[in-house]
Amino acid sequence: MTSKTTIWRATILTLFPEMFPGPLGVSLAGKALASGLWALEARDIRASATDRHRSVDDTPAGGGPGMVLRADVLAAAIDAADVAPECPRLLMSPRGRPLTQSRVAELAAGTGPLIVCGRFEGIDQRVIEGRGLEEVSIGDYVLSGGEIAALALIDACVRLLPGVMGKPASGADESFSEGQLEYPQYTRPQEFEGLPIPDILLSGDHARVAAWRRAEALSLTKARRPDLWAIKSRQKPPKNTTDG
Repeated sequence: MTSKTTIWRATILTLFPEMFPGPLGVSLAGKALASGLWALEARDIRASATDRHRSVDDTPAGGGPGMVLRADVLAAAIDAADVAPECPRLLMSPRGRPLTQSRVAELAAGTGPLIVCGRFEGIDQRVIEGRGLEEVSIGDYVLSGGEIAALALIDACVRLLPGVMGKPASGADESFSEGQLEYPQYTRPQEFEGLPIPDILLSGDHARVAAWRRAEALSLTKARRPDLWAIKSRQKPPKNTTDG
């Protein structure tokens, strides 16, 4: 008797399915996709349109510029995707909750999300509520559509899947994994344009190297991300306990 393992699957609802896999088809994500470590399905929202013009949008109620994705068409597209009830249903939206590394880790630990890529002025609020869509933002700016944001979210998740990265530690020892930015990295040559690698990194003293990296990470976080630093500075360091 053999056990069947469900692989992580991203299901995309978009008006431009040809945008996928795009950059997800190369490098680590692409190799993992070709190896069957994860799966991707891009579905055309227009396939759920009912008129001969395959209309998916209409003018906003109350007036205003632009067009809005219709609730009936998008709801039909979501239903046709037939994802499992426990599957997260995401809407890439600039008004959504900011995507964090902890949320990425949660999504990567599941079976994979359904991701709706909006266009135009947005989508009808009733389908957001009626289909339980979780609005997710990748930053405080506006894109032409949700596809690029979806690519970023999927890439962030896929790299955390088992077998995708060479070493498990690669996904843990980096920016945001500990609520702070990552320390500076160096490699050969030992001197570049008059700038040497810090001596401590060549010392072979692993304890001193670790302490230097922690200090650099905290310094960078304090300087560049005061929001993260405010949280980090309130956290109590773990107690050092010894037997005696």
